[in-house]
Amino acid sequence: MDKKKWVKKLPLFILEIVALLIAIGVLYVTMKTTGEVQKVNVDEEKIVVNEEVKQQIENTEAKQEENKYTGVYNVAFFGVDARDGSLGKGNRSDTIMICSVDMDKHEIRLISVLRDTYLNVGNDSYGKCNKAYALGGPEQAISMINMNTDLYLTDYVTVGFEGVMKAVDALGGVEIDVTQEEIQHLNNYQISMVGESSDGKNFTATAGVDYTPVTEPGLQTLNGLQATAYCRIRHVGNDFARTERQRNVLIAMLEKAKTSSVANLTEAINGVLPHVSTSVDIEDMLGLLGMLGDFKVTVSDSFPFDGMRNGGPIGSEGSCVVATSLEDNVKHLHELLFADEAYEPSKELKSFSEQIIADTQDYLIY
Repeated sequence: MDKKKWVKKLPLFILEIVALLIAIGVLYVTMKTTGEVQKVNVDEEKIVVNEEVKQQIENTEAKQEENKYTGVYNVAFFGVDARDGSLGKGNRSDTIMICSVDMDKHEIRLISVLRDTYLNVGNDSYGKCNKAYALGGPEQAISMINMNTDLYLTDYVTVGFEGVMKAVDALGGVEIDVTQEEIQHLNNYQISMVGESSDGKNFTATAGVDYTPVTEPGLQTLNGLQATAYCRIRHVGNDFARTERQRNVLIAMLEKAKTSSVANLTEAINGVLPHVSTSVDIEDMLGLLGMLGDFKVTVSDSFPFDGMRNGGPIGSEGSCVVATSLEDNVKHLHELLFADEAYEPSKELKSFSEQIIADTQDYLIY
């Protein structure tokens, strides 16, 4: 097991969003288009890591020989609905995900943090975790993840929805099993994303011209607009199912990329990069591309975990997801990511867990 923070410069967004697995033939295009990425140098001094975790990781790293192609790498992934091209502070993150890559086992583990979860938002105040990104941008959002999970993340990737649409279209669509209950909401989100509105609430768009409606349930190929609308469905299974849909689209993109041509992958890169903000350096992928073809997603789950969460209207925050015990959820998280069945959460994490219980115990209704 290796819990070192070593996310340094691992361009996971290409693995998850563009799924660039054909590798060598696309190197030139990747290097040529890096200038379009919104590259951000995060101030690591502003990123909070629980002190016990920080000491443990740094002591471990001091004893290890540096090797960037082994170990477990974790990076924060955020998805925002930024139609004006802004990907920084001021946007609430619709998608919050921990992307974990095991370089030794060639496994990818995706953990969605439910956006309405009541947590320490990275500054010792408590509320819905998705407001951390709006309040303090990627640095506070990363801090929020670190503080509530006992992880040590310092890099991130943020993708705007338009980039996802273009990447899916470039890949020729993705295979998704759509249920009857999801169809109406999927089409409504398509309309809201391309339609016109006089009041900002009611949108109109022409089927077959502005968008292609989904008409039948079952396994089918969704285009970029359809797949992105599918990710945004909120009214079927609430946020638990919504995050599963987001992970399903990412996994479908990964699988589709394995059989895509270099031309399609090139188009996907050109489409997504202008809608990406990240702290990672794309050029550092050069030594990795040739070894990513057989990576598989082995874990897809949401945090807090099923059977370990509750909920209710928590004061002015409104309806929230609440971990019945943040401490127990973090133990399970470390078991999933690092196969650590005996993980003991830090003192800081335990204090956050106690505060969440104190703040929410009189409001829970589920």
